[in-house]
Amino acid sequence: MFDNFFQGKRVFVTGHTGFKGSWLCLWLHHLGARITGYSLDQPTEPNLYRLAGVNELVHSVTGDVRNPALLGESLRDAAPEIVIHMAAQAIVLDSYADPVSTYSTNVMGTVNLLEAVRRTTGVTAVIVVTTDKCYENREWVWGYRENEPLGGHDPYSSSKASAELVSGAYRRSFFADNPEGPSLATVRAGNVIGGGDWGKNRLIPDCVRALASGEHILIRNPSAVRPWQHVLNPLSGYLNLAKRLATEGSAFAEAWNFGPVADEARPVQWIVDRMANDIVDFKWEQDPAFYPHETFYLKLDSTKALTRLGWKPCWNLETALDKTLEWYEAWRREENMRHVSLRQIAEYEHDEMIR
Repeated sequence: MFDNFFQGKRVFVTGHTGFKGSWLCLWLHHLGARITGYSLDQPTEPNLYRLAGVNELVHSVTGDVRNPALLGESLRDAAPEIVIHMAAQAIVLDSYADPVSTYSTNVMGTVNLLEAVRRTTGVTAVIVVTTDKCYENREWVWGYRENEPLGGHDPYSSSKASAELVSGAYRRSFFADNPEGPSLATVRAGNVIGGGDWGKNRLIPDCVRALASGEHILIRNPSAVRPWQHVLNPLSGYLNLAKRLATEGSAFAEAWNFGPVADEARPVQWIVDRMANDIVDFKWEQDPAFYPHETFYLKLDSTKALTRLGWKPCWNLETALDKTLEWYEAWRREENMRHVSLRQIAEYEHDEMIR
């Protein structure tokens, strides 16, 4: 799938203890990479990082991206060839509760990371992970393209739009004309699901917790439409892009969307109704509590990744839900979750090859 490109490559991943970061590290290790992770402690309990033994596969540094001295020292010590920046405050509702921490982590954390890269030799590729919510949302029915205006109603969304602007400024000011500098891209992915996510105020983890406690699932916005996809879909795009940045350089140093095909963007209610068909005693109801504003309608246009990278999502939404529920059922049965996760990665690679 990646032609042994990552074999022996030194990769620095921020946010490696999170849900998405743990899946990425599992895949990178499977591909033969030498990984250094930089992150705060695991954000939830339980968590994929510990369940899958990711800590045994990476050199891990416990640190905050808001600490520029430690971040810079850790990056220099790792001497990476590829840097993937995933560390973030990623919950919309938390950004309303603590906007200062959200902006300092997502904006200044990105500045600190790029400053550290600027002062470290040997880095060839940098990927800054932002979000599909970085666009100025117009609540329209077609997908946002990479050249649409950035914005954001809430602190989380606007902080990620700001991280995009920071990345663009560093690319043009420090990297674009530096023959020894890295190629820098940003990536914007749709809503990811998959096994091992216990994040609060996220649909699948909220359902898993409610099922475990025997409670009804409370849904905030059942009509809200999101570009759902399995976590391995965008991660395959990130890895594809990292390879192209490292081997072909500035031609790919720009913003990229990685989302499902248009008709895979579904309302929240579709997801929970589909789960109710497969799970006994799965009952949901709309949460009557008041919540701050959240985007109602959101889709991504990933045509550029399809035409220029040759990427497209391998698993559709039906398969994504099946793989997600399969993972949690294996966890409930106390199986070896590293083996389960690596098996799903191998299944994804197989499906990608025969697609």
